[in-house]
Amino acid sequence: MHQHGSHAAARDHCLGPNRAVDRPTGAARYGRMFRDLDPLASDPQVLMRAGSDGGICDAAATLDELNADGDDATEAAGWPFFGQLVAHDITADRSPISGGVATEALRNARAPMLNLEILYSDGPIGSAFLFDVNDPARFLLGPDGGDVPRNHQGVALIGDPRNDVHLFALSLHVALLRAHNAIVDLLRDKGVREGEVFDTARNTLTAHYQWIVVHDFLPRLVGAPLVAQVLAEGGRWFKPRHGQAFIPLEFADAAYRYGHGQIRHTYRLVEGGPAVPLFPDLVGFGPLPADRRLDLTQIFDVPGHPPAQRAKRLDGRLAASLIGLPEQVTGAVDTAAYRSLAVRDLLRGETTGLPSGEEIAALLGEPPLSDEELAHDWPTGTPLWFYILKEAEHRGGGDRLGPVGGRIVAEVLIGLLRADRASYLSRDPRWQPHLPAAGPSYQLSDLLMLGA
Repeated sequence: MHQHGSHAAARDHCLGPNRAVDRPTGAARYGRMFRDLDPLASDPQVLMRAGSDGGICDAAATLDELNADGDDATEAAGWPFFGQLVAHDITADRSPISGGVATEALRNARAPMLNLEILYSDGPIGSAFLFDVNDPARFLLGPDGGDVPRNHQGVALIGDPRNDVHLFALSLHVALLRAHNAIVDLLRDKGVREGEVFDTARNTLTAHYQWIVVHDFLPRLVGAPLVAQVLAEGGRWFKPRHGQAFIPLEFADAAYRYGHGQIRHTYRLVEGGPAVPLFPDLVGFGPLPADRRLDLTQIFDVPGHPPAQRAKRLDGRLAASLIGLPEQVTGAVDTAAYRSLAVRDLLRGETTGLPSGEEIAALLGEPPLSDEELAHDWPTGTPLWFYILKEAEHRGGGDRLGPVGGRIVAEVLIGLLRADRASYLSRDPRWQPHLPAAGPSYQLSDLLMLGA
């Protein structure tokens, strides 16, 4: 084993037990949780009107009735962005928005495991550009440590380019890179053998991240009782065996797109700073200058700091910056409506043949939303994505998912961990975090601030 600088090159033998040996040799697959339910037949033109500028999914029409914080939820504003990173970690569907691809032909370019592939990619050997050539156990950062490294054209050298889409995703990505590097330092201080430092740091960060998904993220999103039930009893509708995980379309194309409804109208990056919309003001895909950095305490509650900004309440409406996405995000489109994320979400469910929200609620034994709660007449049934947002508004107080959305999300995320032999939940469900914590229980903020 040759040397790079003062540290030995990190071993790669698939980079530990949760690396490439467990990844699919081809694209991973999608599937269905509710195979016996018929797809909802919707008119695409109706969906496009609903999701376009001025439609029922456009929150701009109600802004005049609200003050700046009029639709704030209980949880901090950073949680939907963490949820976005989790989505990037387990899914990457590159099929076209407007259809033309058979559902059975859809392929997931990500391994369906919460293994932080978005950070590590193929490790110091297969993805050497992500790591410090003089110390390959550590991630390479930008010159001042506040950005990812970039090529001479400003393109991010990053495990998943989607994490450079806006300032918040990038900031969380950088915080996790810094957390890994801090763990490397802690391990070296404890005298861990150099040849084991990278693998141990990676497995430590991944286990803490997985634990946070189960014990910090999910209870806020679906409620602690449902999490406890799924952990104790297993999934009723999603329970893949070891090594046979897949991503249900009901999750990927409806329930887990809940976070679009939690994006605030505007954000402050620093205390007292101006409030600006996510798009176009905070769009990514370029260097992150020092005067545009995010103070993470503005979007996450951190002990010793004032409360963070809150996420937007879930109510079926999206902020104006998501109804008119910039071309840097959508690429060139031949239909103006495709610039709306609501249109994209609604059409995605139609393209992949998802059942209506009412059909799934009936299967689960849950009373369906009333016409008054839906506040819109869907002639043939309510698209699942919209149903889940309105269910969250009326059955979750706008703060968390209701029984249909919550069941799908909880069963899938916990089921993916149980199907992964290398996850902490498969290896030792009683495992507890051991990295430093600011409070009595370990939280995401502890991990994000570890390398600060």
